[in-house]
Amino acid sequence: MSHLITLATCNLNQWALDFEGNRDRILESIRISKEKGAKLRVGPELEITGYGCLDHFLENDLYLHSWEMYGQIIKNPETHGILLDIGMPVLHRNVRYNCRLLSLDGEILFVRPKIWLANDGNYREMRFFTPWMKPAVVEDFTLPPIIQKVTGQTIVPFGDAVISTLDTCIGAETCEELFTPQSPHIAMSLDGVEIFTNSSGSHHELRKLNKRLDLILSATRRCGGVYLYANQRGCDGDRLYYDGCALISINGRVVAQGSQFSLKDVEVVTATVDLEEVRSYRASVMSRGSQASLSPVKYKRVKVARELASQSDRFDPYVAPSSDRDAFYHKPEEEIALGPACWLWDYIRRCNGTGYFLPLSGGIDSCATAVIVHSMCRMVVKESKEGNVQVLNDVRKICRMDENWEPKDAQEIAGKIFHTCFMGTENSSKDTRQRSRELSKVIGSYHVDLNMDSVVSSVTSLFEVATGKKPIYKIFGGSQIENLALQNIQARLRMVLAYLFAQLLPWVRGIKNSGGLLVLGSANVDECLRGYLTKYDCSSADINPIGGISKTDLKRFIDYASREFDLPILKEFLTATPTAELEPITNDYVQSDEIDMGMTYEELSIFGYLRKVEKCGPYSMFLKLLHQWSPKLTPAQIAEKVKRFFFFYAINRHKQTVITPSYHAEQYSPDDNRFDLRPFLINPRFPWAAHKIDQVVKQCESEGKCDLDVMTVD
Repeated sequence: MSHLITLATCNLNQWALDFEGNRDRILESIRISKEKGAKLRVGPELEITGYGCLDHFLENDLYLHSWEMYGQIIKNPETHGILLDIGMPVLHRNVRYNCRLLSLDGEILFVRPKIWLANDGNYREMRFFTPWMKPAVVEDFTLPPIIQKVTGQTIVPFGDAVISTLDTCIGAETCEELFTPQSPHIAMSLDGVEIFTNSSGSHHELRKLNKRLDLILSATRRCGGVYLYANQRGCDGDRLYYDGCALISINGRVVAQGSQFSLKDVEVVTATVDLEEVRSYRASVMSRGSQASLSPVKYKRVKVARELASQSDRFDPYVAPSSDRDAFYHKPEEEIALGPACWLWDYIRRCNGTGYFLPLSGGIDSCATAVIVHSMCRMVVKESKEGNVQVLNDVRKICRMDENWEPKDAQEIAGKIFHTCFMGTENSSKDTRQRSRELSKVIGSYHVDLNMDSVVSSVTSLFEVATGKKPIYKIFGGSQIENLALQNIQARLRMVLAYLFAQLLPWVRGIKNSGGLLVLGSANVDECLRGYLTKYDCSSADINPIGGISKTDLKRFIDYASREFDLPILKEFLTATPTAELEPITNDYVQSDEIDMGMTYEELSIFGYLRKVEKCGPYSMFLKLLHQWSPKLTPAQIAEKVKRFFFFYAINRHKQTVITPSYHAEQYSPDDNRFDLRPFLINPRFPWAAHKIDQVVKQCESEGKCDLDVMTVD
């Protein structure tokens, strides 16, 4: 006998502190869920406030407004007839909790606080909330007076409970709890819970989705049951992009999956599942029955005198369980094309911007940034043609067009909102200027091509008049400090010119009622890590879509985009030598990024991963690379590379304190303000670590080999 029930989860593009907008998107998701016949709807973590409110979670106003919005939601008759799982912060006995509120027909069933909080990497939940450290314990919670008037209730259960309907049992998990070794769903499953909801605020990182999906599928593969995963999607006001991918699984199989990257503000994912499959799956594993009978955790059941699966659904021959499907993953180059593009779209539409300005150098980094903007424009056109009213209204507003205008292609949008500029000097090559011009033409940006030698000369002349000294480049006999100063003048002047043009180009073009353009940065994660950029140069911008992406991944993305977007010009960027073009070009000398840095971009990615993800200092990094890079490199060569990396990383740490806010896409991002909290004044020689490294090198050289298993280094 089948026991069919339709369930709904969703991706919502919520925005921090956008209470009314967040409310309306929640209401829309409930309407769609009911329209599809769902009996349970689960939404993202903290969906009423938006997940990324940060220190606004410390403000009492936020809790008041959350209850006001929640009251408006559950008193609306259109939200009745479906079990709702909604996320918001709650004050209980003067303690702040990250909670789920479960309700039915305008009545709150119970409030479930989060037990295990995310408190590493980009997350600081312990700064704002307290974990509920009482497993399976429930207390009385007195509802605020404004909610008492709505529901007619005074007291509701608060704590670690589950819902028991006449035909099934439902438990709630929140984001981080899925990632913990002893997830709540394990004990809940042993106590008979059949349906698990998980409300998340999980951000995008390259190659991360498979870990998340594997955890969801393994949860129900081991325990049996139905798992509904909901996630926030979009930029809610900071460096992170929440990548959706709402999912429904049963017994380790995927039956529904939402999109990972999309411009849709509301996406509802539904599936019809057979609860008899859960019961059969669990009963077939005898050891599970033994564990269930011995499990010490018994949850309080909040009873609901109703069946979630209607009789008509259970016996309707035309209603069938949703079919299995394979989990879908984007390739990393597709993730780069879509994630930062969605982030840029949310940013420009929510800040009421006029458009973007990008210094286009002719190198691969600014090229990749421009192509991401092009990808954004492509996505906007696609959504507009598919009837996405929100996107169409937003693009008309940004482009200053009337209500009848519809964009015909990505180039038309770019021509109105995307501005690029090649800021050449006598050190610039014809090739980079030409590549910039041709790229701007094919993607449709409004392009300016200028020479700034007169500005550079004015600054150097001013210095000469004031000091009586004239700096000259190293290749003409100058010192290293003169050489760097002359390069930095050009780089910093480009930043000044970028903001000048960003403010005035809309005025030049006669765009009425417009503000300035947002300036885009284009320093990749490896350059930021190494500090291979000038402080307050044109890497200083309003936002940076590639600041968390490696040079290696950017090359793969450009290769992909050349084919997928039909942009053959991109092949020329791939074959060009990376160069800052800040020094004179002669018959014998062309400046090269990797030669300047003393290490390759591939090596930088490895250093970054070992430093941040594997938590290596200089000594442990050296030992790891001794295994990996021998015998291709000698111990002395490996030691020199490691010391060189940490030296330049350390002396340039101060640059990370003012780095442009960047799209977070890589686990080894050096973002000082949120992700990578390290001091910016440290001894760059790391003398004790260097001493230990030298000992290992000496021992290797004296023995003629390196056997780390028998090392005797103190």
